[in-house]
Amino acid sequence: MLIPHHMLDPQTLERMLEDFVTRDGTDNGYEASLTERVERLRKQVERREVLIVFHPDTGDTSLAHRRDVPREMLLDLE
Repeated sequence: MLIPHHMLDPQTLERMLEDFVTRDGTDNGYEASLTERVERLRKQVERREVLIVFHPDTGDTSLAHRRDVPREMLLDLE
């Protein structure tokens, strides 16, 4: 299930983005600050290049690049 970013409380979205950019293997060698990394990801989410995916079977939420999301899920977002 895709969750539009504007439906999340701004603080919840901020914590989700911070959590993602601080995971092992997500820095990709960039020397950007946490704030810069979060802002870069936020812009990708706002442009809908990166989507918020809720997994009801586990209760987990993840971020996925639009190209990696099944087409039928994208139809619900339109």
